[in-house]
Amino acid sequence: MEQFLLLATVYLITMVIAVPVSARLGLGSVLGYLICGILIGPVMHLTGSEMTELQHFAEFGVVMMLFLIGLELEPRSLWNMRHKLLGLGGAQIGLTMGLITVVALAFGQSWQIAVALGMILSLSSTAIVLQTLTEKGLMQTAGGRSSFAVLLTQDIAVIPMIALMPLLTTGAGHGGDGHGEEHLGQAFMAGLPGWAATLTTLAAVLVVILIGQYVIRPVFRFVVASHLHEMETAMSLLIVVGIASLMILVGLSPALGTFLAGVMLAGSEFRHALESHIEPFKGLLLGLFFITVGAGMDFGMLAQDPVPILTATALLIAGKWGVLWLIARTGKMKRHDRSLFTLSLAQAGEFGFVLVSFAVSLAILPGNLARATLLVIALSMLATPLLFILHEQWMRRFADTTGDKGDLAEDIRDQQPIIIAGIGRFGQVINRMVTMSGFQTTVLDHDLKLIQLMRHFGFKGYFGDPTRPEILTAAGLNNARILVAALDDPAANLKLINYARERRPDLHIIARARDRVNVYQLYAAGADDIVRETFDSSLRAARYVLENAGLSEYEASELEKIYYRLDRASLRELAEVWQPGVPLDENPAYMQRSHEMNRTLESALMERFANSLGSGHEPDGDEAEDEPEHGLRRNRDRARPGGRF
Repeated sequence: MEQFLLLATVYLITMVIAVPVSARLGLGSVLGYLICGILIGPVMHLTGSEMTELQHFAEFGVVMMLFLIGLELEPRSLWNMRHKLLGLGGAQIGLTMGLITVVALAFGQSWQIAVALGMILSLSSTAIVLQTLTEKGLMQTAGGRSSFAVLLTQDIAVIPMIALMPLLTTGAGHGGDGHGEEHLGQAFMAGLPGWAATLTTLAAVLVVILIGQYVIRPVFRFVVASHLHEMETAMSLLIVVGIASLMILVGLSPALGTFLAGVMLAGSEFRHALESHIEPFKGLLLGLFFITVGAGMDFGMLAQDPVPILTATALLIAGKWGVLWLIARTGKMKRHDRSLFTLSLAQAGEFGFVLVSFAVSLAILPGNLARATLLVIALSMLATPLLFILHEQWMRRFADTTGDKGDLAEDIRDQQPIIIAGIGRFGQVINRMVTMSGFQTTVLDHDLKLIQLMRHFGFKGYFGDPTRPEILTAAGLNNARILVAALDDPAANLKLINYARERRPDLHIIARARDRVNVYQLYAAGADDIVRETFDSSLRAARYVLENAGLSEYEASELEKIYYRLDRASLRELAEVWQPGVPLDENPAYMQRSHEMNRTLESALMERFANSLGSGHEPDGDEAEDEPEHGLRRNRDRARPGGRF
């Protein structure tokens, strides 16, 4: 126990140091995890005897990831994707299996071993690819969606592969140690005739489908009725662990079982609750899985036979890349999508570890070949983040030389003079009022669910990160008259405005601000009109307070209007003395000016309110909304930027 805790401590320390460094260097978290594992295992030799147990524990990260993927895919969605699944995915698996089988036969392997290697190495890494696509915001590009379709097909294809692999067995014995020790379920399956093992596999899959459809929902309703949040979490974990255990008992992949269960629960009312309970465990265990992959690499074998191992890895990546390129070219993918599609899937995958272990238990693969195959799989997975970096570099050069605008260049055909970047709770109101007033807008947001929700209500929007120059160009930045920067993230909003102002000095920019400091930042960046997202609603709430405190509606309304105008005017003056990077309370000029303006505001508020009551004049709405005399609209003749707050 002490050794296990010490090893866990070493893992966590290495993770919190190496992974953030890797992410900041643009290498992605996955490569950081793999490097952590290499440092802990082959370099520092700190894995200890608990390494095998830790590997089995970490594999639940992949199990949970497949469960969450299944929750996103209802059976109807799978049916709608059938053309991509059978077309892209089926072609990739079939052609890759055929190529690897032919190569293995050419090197003197038996047809059973050759077919088994074809199955094992035709799969790609769902864990690494999906994690990296999500991190880099590439999941919803055409190349990302095609990659996901192939990965989903591969994950489903593992079921018939496991079912058919017993038919390849050449004897009743066991082939030796593969990836971890032999499971009880694998021994059970190895003792069955080929036809019986196949029927057992299909029966287990059918049981999982029935449990997901008819058992889990009523049990989850019973647990939810207890109103104990921890019991809901326990039930979510029980679903995943229980189904995984069932699959292990019959020697099948637990990840595939949980994937099927997730698909069965995708349309249930508990889908989002299950996601929220499982997601934290998935993230941590998936990172631990990547570490164990790096820690489990047999660098001793690599040192003994470096040329054959490295050559086999390079040939595997090159061969899979060639097959994927042929499929992409036949499917007429655009060049930038073809690059992402081919490079992201050119490795072997984590299910290869499962199939190798299963093939060894069935005496299909000899021990030495199995260990070499495991090392090739691990090395190809280690190379995957580097392939993504290669894709990014290639895309930058391609964009610089051809001016390619990416996925949205052809999708956004109706470019409008008003661009609204960000369609959250703030941007939605703006877009509805503007479009219902007869004007056309181009809406951008990086949240696909929001865009889809908009379209359900009849408002057109486009998926894409508005801070990316190519997305803005595709949306019509060069010809737009107005840009509304309404992103939820203040840093992203500021980045968007800086780029837009640099590209279009004449563009009118209306910016959403979170607080006063953000107002000053946007003012310095050159926004024309800056709107504090809660300012007007807070004023209205304050007016209600005054009305219920004893003032008349007219008195409270007058105070609200006076405060509104004077506060906006004072904000402009404070923006002049604000210093970037300096806390407000450490800026003497700002603090002094702030105290002075607070006193001025208080006295002016009382004085002007008294004058208003004495004159008996009730200004109309238009007069109340006029700009103050010292004006907050940007003066374009001035050298520095300004704005209206």
